[in-house]
Amino acid sequence: MPSAALERHPATPCAALRGIRVSAVLISNKLSIVYLMEGEIARLRIPPPRAPRFVDGLWQHTCCELFVAQPGGSYREFNFSPSGEWAAYQFDGYRAGRRAIEIRPEIVLRGGQLEVSLPEKAGRIGLSAVIEEEDGAISYWALRHAPGKPDFHHPDAFAMELA
Repeated sequence: MPSAALERHPATPCAALRGIRVSAVLISNKLSIVYLMEGEIARLRIPPPRAPRFVDGLWQHTCCELFVAQPGGSYREFNFSPSGEWAAYQFDGYRAGRRAIEIRPEIVLRGGQLEVSLPEKAGRIGLSAVIEEEDGAISYWALRHAPGKPDFHHPDAFAMELA
């Protein structure tokens, strides 16, 4: 299973975590991802478990994310909350033409590890996380950050190839 460390965006400190490791594997059009947060997990704002369902705006709090590039510059964005909630969107181009898509990922939280499984064909992907600490501070983590402010949608953030 390919594994990598997410990098914290330099403009967004995080006192609670030393790092986030992520691994991803694609088997028979099913993508499995494990996000492992290393540090003082108790100092993070982790939402309580809820019924699995689509919820918009998860990126405003602690959540893990996946971006999947598609032909012609389109891509998909997936948000996975430790609560078990998720969101999934199709974009026609860079931050353009967003619409919700039907998909139901499996999300399991085990301590500082979030495990996700979903039916998805992958190629070039971006893996990222938004971390909210107990004091409300937000940090942004990604395989690779584009220049400037945190932007997981930027093509530079799609930094892993899965075949």
